Amino acid sequence: MSSLGRIRAEFTASWHSFLRRRTAVFFTFFFPVIIVLIFGALVQTQPTGGGLFAEDPAYYVPGYLAVVVLFTPLSRVGSTIARHREGNRFEKLATTPLSRSEWLLGQTLVNVVVIGLAALALLVLTVVVTGVSLPLRPATLSIVLFVAFGVTLFCGLGAIIGRVADSQDGVIAASNAIALPLLFLSETFVTPDLLPTWFRPALNLSPLTYFARGVRAVTTETGDPWTNLAVLAVLSALFFAAGAYAIPRTD
Repeated sequence: MSSLGRIRAEFTASWHSFLRRRTAVFFTFFFPVIIVLIFGALVQTQPTGGGLFAEDPAYYVPGYLAVVVLFTPLSRVGSTIARHREGNRFEKLATTPLSRSEWLLGQTLVNVVVIGLAALALLVLTVVVTGVSLPLRPATLSIVLFVAFGVTLFCGLGAIIGRVADSQDGVIAASNAIALPLLFLSETFVTPDLLPTWFRPALNLSPLTYFARGVRAVTTETGDPWTNLAVLAVLSALFFAAGAYAIPRTD
């Protein structure tokens, strides 16, 4: 079997495994919807009002998308690796031609498809609930690339967490401990001017910042999304390589 065939087989197996976990399917789509309804419909934005949610609704579109791009890959890939380790599945995979990078690529592609669908649903819901008007131009399609690179990056990070954590519970705890600070300290929901001056340079250390800046440049038609897309692409390649290296061959 060729490398492409092995990746396709892993993708198919992972896809059916995801669909069998109905709770995971439900919360993958339900949790971000709740976020949009709470912040977009109930709290709402108050432009020029000061404080949180004082920007135009379009400013927060990257934050809504970041919820699925960040949380889902970290927990799903990390939990899958922990589950495989507990079941000694990597020992069995070590007897097959499937490499670690091929295994992770198959898992990543499933997440790209699932999260891509969730992101599309979120965009539609955001337009309906908040009244955001997305620009109809070719650059808007770059959101697809931002989501794909973002998912790839956090799948790689999830693989690292799965290797370091000693159980599925440990993966969930570590994922939340990493994801929650990143979500609110990456120019998503909290604007940089609300943070201390000394802390603002640290925003550039978060890979999610480049996702948020790039998507915002598209949705608000201000700034250049391509530089942020290039940075995100490089970071996704580095994290994917690190994640593939972290996957155990045997346990």
